[in-house]
Amino acid sequence: MNVFWMLVGVLVLGLMVLVHEWGHFIVARLFGIRVQTFSIGFGPRLLGWKRGQTDYRLSAIPLGGYVSLAGENPLLERTGAPDEFLSRPRWQRAVVYLAGPTVNIVMAVLLLWILFSFSYQRAAYVDEPAQIHSVLPDSAAAQAGILPGDVIVQLGKKRNPIWEDVQVEIALGGEEPLTVRISREGEEFELVVKPELGKGQDMPVVGWMPYLPLVITEVEPGMPADAAGFKVGDEIAALEEESTTQLGASSFVERIQSSQGAPLRLTVRRAGEEFEIEVSAQEREWRGRTAYFLGIQIGPRVTSVELNLLDALKTSVAENARMAGLLYELIHRLFAGRASLQAVQGPIGIVNLSGQAAQLGWGPLMHLMAIISVNLGILNLLPIPILDGGHITMLGIEGIRRRDLSLRVKERFLQLGFMLLMLLFVVVMYNDVMRYFFR
Repeated sequence: MNVFWMLVGVLVLGLMVLVHEWGHFIVARLFGIRVQTFSIGFGPRLLGWKRGQTDYRLSAIPLGGYVSLAGENPLLERTGAPDEFLSRPRWQRAVVYLAGPTVNIVMAVLLLWILFSFSYQRAAYVDEPAQIHSVLPDSAAAQAGILPGDVIVQLGKKRNPIWEDVQVEIALGGEEPLTVRISREGEEFELVVKPELGKGQDMPVVGWMPYLPLVITEVEPGMPADAAGFKVGDEIAALEEESTTQLGASSFVERIQSSQGAPLRLTVRRAGEEFEIEVSAQEREWRGRTAYFLGIQIGPRVTSVELNLLDALKTSVAENARMAGLLYELIHRLFAGRASLQAVQGPIGIVNLSGQAAQLGWGPLMHLMAIISVNLGILNLLPIPILDGGHITMLGIEGIRRRDLSLRVKERFLQLGFMLLMLLFVVVMYNDVMRYFFR
């Protein structure tokens, strides 16, 4: 990935963190709490302005931002002024802490609502039974003895999974071994597969693949594909008997170019029937060089649905709830020892994914931004010291006791949270570095 797309990834991550801090800021102001600093970015102040009692600044490290509230730190000296954070009632302080995660969750719903209102597309294969179409050579699946045509009838606790279930299980499990129950020619048996993570890969890979043909989305009149009888909606299943599932779109185009106009045999599926068509690419001048074209546009198999505003909102809420559920499942597995921290993306991984999504267009980028935002919101609600959820928990304990915890207890509480977060940060950063630079 070039520097430009890396910067886009940094800005995406920073924007989602900034939205979180804006939530704290706006509610603090509504309650009359003095905001000392609202910073875009961390580190040294580069520029800014002061309005009222608040310093609005742009700081050197563009990874989010922060809000500094007057009298927020119980370990520092405070005046007891009514506009200080600790002078406000506990319920108001809890709402201020709650505001950041809430705005993140609202932002995630809003992003997908806008996206789904214009276009709701879903890869067709994810809702299909997990029948394996092809197996990559030397992959984990091949080494385990899995063959094309096998059907996954159980993965983990999930019986008769669809491909979406398979993807989720692999993503949550990281590189932990998977016990897979396979159906082959009427017989069922179990195999153990260990997902692998290669250099630069964002997710563990098993090496089994669903049916992923190239779908013709447009046929240009008068070109070879039109003359040969190709139609919009045709699925190109193979090129010269090589599966397009494994070949992929970019390699398919490269094969067309390397043919230099020689006849090609394409296996086509149309209305459930499979047949072969022979076609030769036409030579043309393109961008100052000779290139070869069939006269078709290709894309993945997708399910497209037109949603009105209300249905788009319902679908957005459901999708965000699903993503939140997956995050909680991952957290549960981590604490239960049934998942690895290698399944967790750190800052480098998030920036990389954001840059990749931006290259694909606004749709994938908005979807990833929603994932990042809802994850930030949910994670910050965990009852871990230093996080918003930890502060809310501490306020709840004080409310039940009807008196504040001692400064010594609060100090130990914050120190414990800081150490836990630093340990987690070091682990995920190590995993990111190993994943993207040393594999």
